[in-house]
Amino acid sequence: MPKLEPGAKAPSFTLTDQDGNRVSLSQYAGQRVIVYFYPKDDTPGCTAEACQFNDNLAAFERAQVPVLGISPDKADSHQKFRAKYGLRFGLLSDPDHKVMERYGAWGEKTMYGRTTTGVLRSTFLVDEKGKIARSWYNVKADGHAAKVLAEVSG
Repeated sequence: MPKLEPGAKAPSFTLTDQDGNRVSLSQYAGQRVIVYFYPKDDTPGCTAEACQFNDNLAAFERAQVPVLGISPDKADSHQKFRAKYGLRFGLLSDPDHKVMERYGAWGEKTMYGRTTTGVLRSTFLVDEKGKIARSWYNVKADGHAAKVLAEVSG
């Protein structure tokens, strides 16, 4: 799957959030937004990443950059994940991986010496015009939110 480079048009999407509401990238036209893809609710790496985005949420809000997390999990899983860790940003469901594929966030990866197909932990800063301002692939969960925040604040 090709990777999205800065300047590329961000693939549009409409997905449901943890409450069953439809959320579209077009709702964020005219502002920057963080879209990050993660493998699974309530697993160690995904929890660390989500909690760190959440811990920095006030700073993202000051920078006027909303955060959206996307995984294959369904709404009920997202609701439990948000409640367990007090997450205050939207989690969207992409169970058929179509959006992930368009962002280059779904494909082959090696885990514990085995090649599998799954979510490639990735993050995108989409600019006011709907273009990719920055992309991060093969993200290490711990400490990533701080790197993204430095980019949007700087």
